[in-house]
Amino acid sequence: MTERQSPMCSARGCRRPAVWALRWNNPKLHTPERRKIWTACDEHRTHLEEFLSLRGFLKETVSTEELVE
Repeated sequence: MTERQSPMCSARGCRRPAVWALRWNNPKLHTPERRKIWTACDEHRTHLEEFLSLRGFLKETVSTEELVE
């Protein structure tokens, strides 16, 4: 059995542990119920949320702990 690794931030060049999960969907490519996930550290959360929001893709942001449930 292997130990589950903590997710890393999805921001380019960042190697910090992620504490946020940004659930998003591109309606031109994905069905309405599908959710893609980017992960973010505290420092990059706002930047990644703004990037997705400007495109109308961001659906919700939750703690990465909620993904493990």
